[in-house]
Amino acid sequence: MIISSLGQGLLWAPLAIGVFITFRILDIPDLTTEGSFPFGAAIAVSLMLKGQSAIVASLAGFLAGCVAGLITGILDTKLKIPSLLAGILTMTGLYSINMHIMGKSNVPLLNQKVLTEYLPEGWSLEVQTIVLGLLITVIVVGLLYMMFKTRLGLSLMATGNNKDMSAANGINTDGMIIFGYAISNGFIALSGALVAQSNGYADIGMGIGTIVIGLASVLVGEIFLRGHGILTRLIAMVVGAIIYRLLLTVAMSLGFPADDLKILSAIILIIVICVPIIQNRIRTKRQLKKYLEQMEEQDDESITSAASTEGILSRD
Repeated sequence: MIISSLGQGLLWAPLAIGVFITFRILDIPDLTTEGSFPFGAAIAVSLMLKGQSAIVASLAGFLAGCVAGLITGILDTKLKIPSLLAGILTMTGLYSINMHIMGKSNVPLLNQKVLTEYLPEGWSLEVQTIVLGLLITVIVVGLLYMMFKTRLGLSLMATGNNKDMSAANGINTDGMIIFGYAISNGFIALSGALVAQSNGYADIGMGIGTIVIGLASVLVGEIFLRGHGILTRLIAMVVGAIIYRLLLTVAMSLGFPADDLKILSAIILIIVICVPIIQNRIRTKRQLKKYLEQMEEQDDESITSAASTEGILSRD
């Protein structure tokens, strides 16, 4: 169970990282996710069926996701459409595009060589999936870590923290937001391409609920691995994706049918949202209780001191 969750979690990790970029770095709720995820899968599977290698097909899926994010970014920044609506518009348009690319709602991979088959044949499928996912995750996290140390990455984070102040300091905030949308959906589409190869097919409905999966992975990762450094935060997204898949695997092992995965995802998201809120309330109550106890102690000391002073004056 753990090995299976580890492999699948690593394949879903780029999705969590992509959602993290828009949701945490840019502070934007981007619903393009539910369109770009199957978009990457559709591009990758279609190219593989036409004879392209899995490596080229996966990279094409990533670039296709970047284009989808680019469109959402332009709708948001240039046409001044609210980010939530811009994502919905792109997601809706991608549904028809995905249908045209695949030709039907479900396209299976037949005898095409997927990425795991580039690894030694003696390894089991679970080991191949883990190694492949780990390799891609290390590359993605490493590239993003280096990017966030550059002027481009710092400008992106500054734009998310304070758009007005960033613009006042000469940063092209619209360009940064478009760039953030693009790389975010690029990684989400890459995850779709990887999951499609792992499943052996691309489906028009495989993007439904992916925004919930991404948000749940982000929040779970932040609960289990906290830190302010960008590398720690990126690793937390990977950890969150793995733990999330483990939670789903445990739920299915307890007898939950596969049709209930979406509602389980929603329940997990609700729990991970409520846990920090409850923790903050408990922490606040403890701090308030401690403060009141200190105030009572100070009042008792003041009364005792006043009584002692009064006694001394009476004797005099």
